[in-house]
Order: sequence, then structure tokens, then C-alpha cells
Amino acid sequence: MSLLKKFFAAKPTIAESKYKKISDVLTSGFASKTVGAGYAMKPDVYYISASVELGNTTTKCIIIATNLNTSHSYIINKTVKMTRDIRSPKEGEEVFGKTVWGIELTKESVAEMVKDTINQCLKTANIDVNENLDFVVRSTGVTAGFKTTEEVGKLIIALANGCLDAGIPPSKMAPAMSTSSLPKRIRDYSLLDMVVFDGAVVSVLPPKGKEVVANEMEGELVTAGIKLGAKWTDVDYRNPCVSIDFGSTLAGRVVNNAEPYANTVGNFLGLAGIIADSLVKGSGQVDKDGGAAIDLYSKSVLKKSDWKKAESDADKVHKLIDIRKVPMDADRFGTVPLDPIAAKTAGTTLIGCDVGFNGDKLQDLMDLGRELYEESGLPTLFATMDHVTALIVERVLDVAFKEDIISEGSVLGITGRAGITGKKPELIFDLVKDKFKDTVFVSDGLALGTAIMARCMNSMGTPKAPIGGSQGKRCILTERVNLQKR
Repeated sequence: MSLLKKFFAAKPTIAESKYKKISDVLTSGFASKTVGAGYAMKPDVYYISASVELGNTTTKCIIIATNLNTSHSYIINKTVKMTRDIRSPKEGEEVFGKTVWGIELTKESVAEMVKDTINQCLKTANIDVNENLDFVVRSTGVTAGFKTTEEVGKLIIALANGCLDAGIPPSKMAPAMSTSSLPKRIRDYSLLDMVVFDGAVVSVLPPKGKEVVANEMEGELVTAGIKLGAKWTDVDYRNPCVSIDFGSTLAGRVVNNAEPYANTVGNFLGLAGIIADSLVKGSGQVDKDGGAAIDLYSKSVLKKSDWKKAESDADKVHKLIDIRKVPMDADRFGTVPLDPIAAKTAGTTLIGCDVGFNGDKLQDLMDLGRELYEESGLPTLFATMDHVTALIVERVLDVAFKEDIISEGSVLGITGRAGITGKKPELIFDLVKDKFKDTVFVSDGLALGTAIMARCMNSMGTPKAPIGGSQGKRCILTERVNLQKR
């Protein structure tokens, strides 16, 4: 397979391809097509889901349509706001937590931000909540800045309140109890009468027992999302696999080859995009409090880069970066709350990325960013970030291989703003090409993960185009049915 084929599991937005409006998606009845040996597909039917995410840097609503015959997913619309723009707490409101950059959060302010983001996204896409939208999944990436599970719980409630305020019915945020609860157009695609949602998402079980790390749901969603995005490539990104998500914070999983459900034997956590953001803040070209690399990034910024110096500068940056197996006496690593004892009990190895001790050397990183910017300018600084990310991937994977948790034949998947922009895919691929069967880069992995999570909760699989199961093998529906009969 050529390098270019491995790069992005990119998918055109519906607006840019053959669909012009949502009604076209919902009413299109294409002629039956033959797929494989004598299998005639039904007319195309689309499952419409919305991903609502509050992250450290961005707050998003992404609407996705998934073809229930092929598992090809299309982004209908994406609305992105900067989390730093969330309004300040009003008098009488309780601040229950902060983002990793110190932005204070209240239930009311989060709900307002979420409501506005959803409404803008739905309006632009011309989607009617009651007629067109099938499901909404909420997620967050700001747990790194939190101190307790109670704070996380309050954030989840705030996200739910924002969805309700935007007019999302509770029934579209919870799994259906039976096929009769689903819209008529998609009932025939649900397998609820055969299997129920048992906690496994695209055939991967979460760690057993007590929660091992605060970003567990992120790792689950991005793994599922990369599996879905990979359907646009010829890479079979199913079990065993490794996922790495480079949002502001690091997330992802190492999944083994157990059947019918694989186990989560590794979990990535800590700081990721924040490292690039800190370097850019040091340049003085963005706001020192809320600025981020995406404020300045463009495809043209790398054209005047000195890549040789950038590679050397990346080594300087990595002297401040601590990547290792999380020690047993830690309750946080890279600012992310965790429970190493629970992880060990569950058979999950925690691998973290930090800058100093829980980010206490981020200021040193900013100072280095200023130095590098003054020496070489913005283009080479951005090239340095690309090399920094590639080296993070190499180092976390080296730890995983040393711990012997990556199964032979595993496929690697990368997603997240700080992992797939610029020259990062090429640099990463060059470092890992001899270690993995295949490598795939997927945009909006977390949002795609919510789309597949919505389908899993309603048992809406595609047996003829399976997303779960093992590489090269058929759908595991029969095994799931037998498992649930026991």
C-alpha cells in the first residue's frame, strides 16, 4: 500500500459531494447494488447522529450521516467554537471545575455554550431535531483540569442540560428499549431483537471494575471513530489495534486480539496538543492565556520551514517531556486523574505524557517557544511541532512495546488536531512503518466515535460491512448472540 493511501481516512462533506440538503440523504433510494458474492444491498438509508463535545481548546457540534449498508459516514456539518470564549461565571453560580488552561466552568455557562453550538450547527445544516436527527452523544475532553469524579459528573450534567435547552429530546440521548422505539425508516437495520448493548463498543470491552483513568470515554470513542473512519480506506482497522488521539490532551487505547470481544490492555493519557499550544504562546503571536496553535496554523505556514533545524529543535523540546508507564503511586499524570491500582487490577497498562510534573514545566516550554521563534520564525516553529508530535508517538509506542502489550499484527490509528495536521502523518509514518501492519490517519475521530457509539447502543450494526470483530474475519453477530444466551 502506498504512503498516500495510508494517510487520511478523509471523507467529503455531504454539502461538497452528491448531497445538497438533508432531505436528499433521508429520501434517496438508490438501486440495489451487489456487494460481494451475490449480496444485494437494500436502498441506502442514513443514520443521523450529532456529536457534542466540550474540550479544553474547542467546543464542537458535528452532525454525521452514516450509510447503514456500507458504514460509510459523511460529515453533514461542523460547528466549532473556542472553549476560551465561554462566558465568565455570574454571581451565585458555582464554579465546579476548570479547563487545563484555567477557564472556569459552571453548569449554567457550559449549558449555554453547548446550546448555542448545537443550535448554530442544526440551523446551518437545516436539520429538524424531531424529524431528521436520530441520536446525540455527549463527550468531554476537559477532565485533565479536574480534581474529582464529582466535578466530572457535574460537567456531564451541564452537557446534558445544554442539549435539552437546545431542544434535544431525552429519548434521543438514551438507547432504545426495543425496535418499536426507533424511527420506522431505520427499524429494519436494528438488531435489538437479537442482541442488546452490553458495554462493548465495536467489539472492545472497557477495563473491568473501577474507572482507571478520567479520559476513559475519550479513548473508547476515538478507537471506535478510527474504526469507522477507516472504512473510507483499504486498511482493515479492526482488532488488534492501537489508537492515539492528539487533542489538547492525549487519549487512546491498546486493544488486544481476544474474541469475540477484545480487551483494553493499554491506555494513553496526559498532555498532547497543549505542548504545541505552549510553544506558540511563547512566540507572543497569540494570547498568552487562551491562545492555541490552531489560531495561527495554515497549510502555507510550513512552506518556508527549515526542517533540519526543526528536527534539532524538537529534540530540545523533548528534554522537557516525560513519557513513561505511570507509576503506581500517582493519582494524576499529565494532569489527568487516574487510579493505577484499579488499572493493574483490570489488566490495563497506563502510559502517560507530561511536561515536568503534572504540567509544571509548561512555562519552561513557553520560554523555549519564544527562543525558537526568535531564532527561526513561525514556519520553523510549526515544523518543530510536527517533529515533536512524531517523537511523542514514537516514545509512547516504545513504552507499549517494552511492556509487551501490543499484539502482533496490530494496526495503528491516529486522530486529533495535533496529530494529523501539517507534515505529522508523513513523519509519524516514517517512524512506525516497520512496527505495524498498517497505519491510518482519521480526522474527527472523537465525533465519528460518537456516531458509532450511538449505533452500538441501538444495536445498529452492518453485518455485511462489519466495523467490529477481528481483522480479516466476518461479523461477530453469531458469537454475540450465543454469548448473551449464556
